Amino acid sequence: MRKINEECGVFGVYSAEKYQIARDAYYGLYALQHRGQESCGIVVAEDGLFRRHKDLGLVGDVFDDSSLDLLGEGTMAIGHVRYGTTGATDRHNTQPIVVNHSKGSMALSHNGNIVNSFELRCELENRGSIFHTTSDTEVISYIITSKRLTAPSIEEALNRAMYDIKGAYSLIIMSPTKLIAARDEQGFRPLCYGKTPDGKWVAASESCALDAVGAEFIRDLDPGEILVFDKEGVRSIRDHCDKAKPSFCVFEYIYFSRPDSVVDGTCVHDARVKAGEFLAQEHPCEADIVIGVPDSGLDAAIGYSKASGIPYGIGFIKNKYIGRTFISPGQSSREDKVRIKLNPVPSAVKGKRVVLIDDSMVRGTTSKRIVRLVREAGAKEVHMRFSSPPFISPCYYGTDIDSKDMLIACHHSIEEIAGIIGVDSLGFLSVEHVKQLAKEGKGYCTACFDEKYPTQTPKDTRKSRFEGKITE
Repeated sequence: MRKINEECGVFGVYSAEKYQIARDAYYGLYALQHRGQESCGIVVAEDGLFRRHKDLGLVGDVFDDSSLDLLGEGTMAIGHVRYGTTGATDRHNTQPIVVNHSKGSMALSHNGNIVNSFELRCELENRGSIFHTTSDTEVISYIITSKRLTAPSIEEALNRAMYDIKGAYSLIIMSPTKLIAARDEQGFRPLCYGKTPDGKWVAASESCALDAVGAEFIRDLDPGEILVFDKEGVRSIRDHCDKAKPSFCVFEYIYFSRPDSVVDGTCVHDARVKAGEFLAQEHPCEADIVIGVPDSGLDAAIGYSKASGIPYGIGFIKNKYIGRTFISPGQSSREDKVRIKLNPVPSAVKGKRVVLIDDSMVRGTTSKRIVRLVREAGAKEVHMRFSSPPFISPCYYGTDIDSKDMLIACHHSIEEIAGIIGVDSLGFLSVEHVKQLAKEGKGYCTACFDEKYPTQTPKDTRKSRFEGKITE
């Protein structure tokens, strides 16, 4: 089932005392699994030494009791779950990345995409750097390392590196004695921190990961902020704050983030319900029931029902045991996969006029199959609504839309799309309303919906732009 995918999730924990810290990282990554299902990893620090374990696969497949025990005790740990938007899916590109240099060691986890990675990598290679991955995360690690050779501390090296790195990055970095969290100047991707009752500091992509380890949410990092956690506590470096207009990815509210997370001051569930309410205002229709496509369409369906007065119902049952690793059987594998993952509830839709709510449309192929399932279950009419605007342009900040070729809205009108997917009517949320889903007064990136990019765009946009440089 084709969906837009986000690059990854990051997690870090700092403790004044040694304990089995890898297990907290494991729980945090489990909570962030929705942000990346290709690979995952954990690095633990103990007395200046790093131990790591990472591989392709889901958190529950890569880690077990024995692998967590081998990571041992420590005072710091960082973790990562990945869905690759730059670089191939192989073990080379798994994170966290560990770098050893003359000033010590560094481990780094990254969420986002930097727009000048190609130029930076070429410059580094011309100076003799040797790359082992095809991701832009290694570029970031090399830039920080090069600054560390002359900087008095790892946090100052990062501070200097941020002048060179452009685009989207939420970072968690570990040195032998410090845990550091940092967010780019425009705050494209989420990053927050909190504290456990026994005094451990925790930083993560979303607040749901703080909940998973019993940490109380304190706040989101501000765009451009660097937080340093060490034996002295926590301190903020704000040299890069208020240097650019905030451009938080609004699609985090629509699809990427978990509904129970609070992101940049707004509960994701509330934002999705509001999207449904706006949809009902913009695209009303006469119908008997509102149903949502699990999972991220459910909250918007509740909002649509609330605003329209049309009853909300459970229209689909989702098989919770099928993830990205599901092997599709048979010749008609793509069709079978939709049927096995989602099954309609016939009694909810038979003979009824149905409003079907989903979060977004890419190619239209999945929507077409879902509509067919509802009609085969006996729906009299199907009116589809999406809680995002149509995708009309690539994203360069951490999602896997790298070309207009895959976007149905770039090649067909709304009326044509309605005919292609087989619905009686079709409506998308407007760009104006999508900017109103969350906290007022903040700036949002809507470039994938309106082509208004908040930064320079990459000169080379191929996902595989580094892969010819790697040999096995």
